[in-house]
Formats: sequence, C-alpha cells, structure tokens
Amino acid sequence: MSGSLGLETTKNYFILFGYFAGFMANVYLKRKISNRVVNGHPWIFNNEVEKWDHNIPAGEIVDVYTFDKKFVGKGYINPVSRILIRLLTRNKTEEINENFFLQRIRQCWEYRKKLGYSENCRLVFGEADSLPQLIIDKFNDYFVIQTLALGIDAWKPSIVNALNNIFQPKGIFERNDVPVRELEGLPQQKGFLSPSFNTQIIIWENGLQFNVDIENGQKTGYFLDQQDNRRHIQHIVKGAEVLGAFTYTGTFEIHAAYFGAKSVLGIDISENAILQARKNAELNELQNICHFETANAFDVLKQWSNDGKKYDVVMLDPPAFTKSRDTIQKAITGYKEINLRGMKLLKPGGFLVTSSCTNLVDQKLFLQIIDMAAKDARKKIRQVTFQTQSADHPVIHGIESTMYLKFLIVEVS
Repeated sequence: MSGSLGLETTKNYFILFGYFAGFMANVYLKRKISNRVVNGHPWIFNNEVEKWDHNIPAGEIVDVYTFDKKFVGKGYINPVSRILIRLLTRNKTEEINENFFLQRIRQCWEYRKKLGYSENCRLVFGEADSLPQLIIDKFNDYFVIQTLALGIDAWKPSIVNALNNIFQPKGIFERNDVPVRELEGLPQQKGFLSPSFNTQIIIWENGLQFNVDIENGQKTGYFLDQQDNRRHIQHIVKGAEVLGAFTYTGTFEIHAAYFGAKSVLGIDISENAILQARKNAELNELQNICHFETANAFDVLKQWSNDGKKYDVVMLDPPAFTKSRDTIQKAITGYKEINLRGMKLLKPGGFLVTSSCTNLVDQKLFLQIIDMAAKDARKKIRQVTFQTQSADHPVIHGIESTMYLKFLIVEVS
C-alpha cells in the first residue's frame, strides 16, 4: 500500500481500528537493524521490518520483536507512513488502553510540576515523553492538542478524557492544521474538543502578560519553548538600545523593555504579528519604550548595517529556514547572513542574542555558522550563554527531533 489516504479511507481505518479492538499482531524486525531502535529510539522504518501481516489495520497496536523473537516494544502501526511503527512502551506487560494515556499524561504533569511549571508549559512533548507525535500545550486552564500521526490520532478521545480527568480544563482545542498529518493519510483540521470558548486568552510569563491566539496563532498559538531563555537577556539589556528581528508577537522585545532597556525596536514581515506585538506592549504598559515596525528583516538588517546604524543589543529569533535536508545549504546561508548583519549593527562590546529552531541544523553546525559569520564580519565574539529549549520540552539524546532549539548570547567586539 502506498500514497496518501483520503479522508473517507482514513475513516474506514478508524472503523477497522474499533472492530479489531483486542486484536494483537506481531511484527518482526530484520536481523540487521539500526542500533537506534535497540538503544531506545521509538521509530521503526518500513525498511527495518522483515515480517508482518499486511492486513493489520492502520492505527492498530502491535508487538514488535527482533528477528530471533526477543521483545522490543509495543506501538502503533501505519502502513502508508515511511515510519511504519512508533513505539509507546518497552514494557511487555503494559497494556495500551485508555488508562495508559491517563497515567502517562499524569506522569508528564508531575514531571513539569517538579521543574516549577505550574501555569504554562508544554505538557506533552511527543517522543521525549514516550507519546510519539502527540503535542499538548497548557495555557493555564486551556489546552491545545496536536495529534500528528494516525496511530496517536486514533486515541484522541482517550487523551481528551485524560485531560478532563486530571485538570478539569476550561477548554481544549486541536490545532491539527499542519501539513505533516497528510503524510499519515490524515486531513488537516482544527476545532474545539470541548464546549466552545473564547480562543483569545491572556497568559502570564516572567511577570508579563501576553495575548495568545489559540485558534489562529502560529503552531499552538504561542512559543513556550523560549520562555526560560527570555529571562537570560535581563542583565544585558539594562539601559540598552535594543533591536529585535523576526519579532513575531514581541515577546523578547517586551521582556527587554520590562528588564530596563532604554529603547526597543522590533521588526517582522507579518503585519498581523506586528499588530499583536503592539497590543502586547500596551497590555504591559510598555508602548512608550517598545516600538514595532513591519519590515523584511533580511532587507532591513543589510540596509541598516550599510547605513551605519548601531545598537547595544541585537536579537534574532527567526522561524525554521528548512524542514528538508535537500535545502539545508539554503538554511545555512540564511543563518549566516542574518547573524553577520546583526553583528555589524552592534556597538563594540554589544550583545547578539540569536536562535535557531531548525532541528536539521544541529548545535555543532549552528555554532560553526556563528563563527563563520563573525569571521566574515571581522568581529571577535565571546560566548555568554548557550541553551536549548525550555525544560518543559525535554531533550532525549539520540532523538534529534527533541534537540531542535539553539539559543545563544555572545558579546561582539
């Protein structure tokens, strides 16, 4: 079976999924498989499987064994996906049922609370929480869900029940309007998984308030992965003239103003994002310090550096420049360009705050790009701090999708 499933076919698979409840199938791996699987990675690609019943319905839970019948784990299968199986557990006695998801999500919450997250956090971070392709963001009493693979989408009712059981939330919304679902034969969709509610909410972060557009904002409505990193700028921005590029809704810039910056300018190509940024500045009564303009960051950074403009702090938080290895060189060129321009806009001894959320650009490569930019800009840099995403997005070494964010502050002279 190959190609994408249509919506009607997907529905039929879910009917089959219910019909075969209790049906358990075995899958056997090839003799030579990647150490990745043995060492704990939850993905099993279709070219790593030796034997399986091709009549197993998509979304079904299967038992996975090595070629010599040693138990590997249990997971959901999708014959139309290049990733044939995603493992949910390595415990042979653990049953995958509604209680499994209740207990697993409860464990995720207990872990976040131990780290100090009580209001806003990524409650479930997919593979890092042994719930592959499930994303749940918690915005105080509201929850946003993404089920990005057919096998986890089949358990969406159980996931919603678990959230209702643990949190008694004010609202649950799904943001499954993402193209990656089509690779699994799933439609893009978004909507309420609870009684409807006002999807324009306000959250607190580091003593500041921010508007969150759950229904129409990027990803799940807000970027929680930088919430810890935003605190790292508090000392370097005091009394500083600050420029922020790729500002989106102004979170870094508003933090800079809150932490004592003399002036802050944020730019973004999206006019709607700039309008949201201005609203956030007003919400925190920082509109006299924080200003936002609609502009193409690539054009402006180059022009302003040629014009000789100078700032004490330049902050760069661009979107992912590539999601494919085929265009990785384009991403490298883009990151080098904006960081070179950012460095040229700094006064001697100024600070560059720069990020990359492209997981295909790993930590080593990202730092090499910054070094290349500094060399071409004829600048000397000194690292202040280097971080990954906030701790509610756990990193599992060996699973590259969990090691995606790079956050760096350097002094430039």
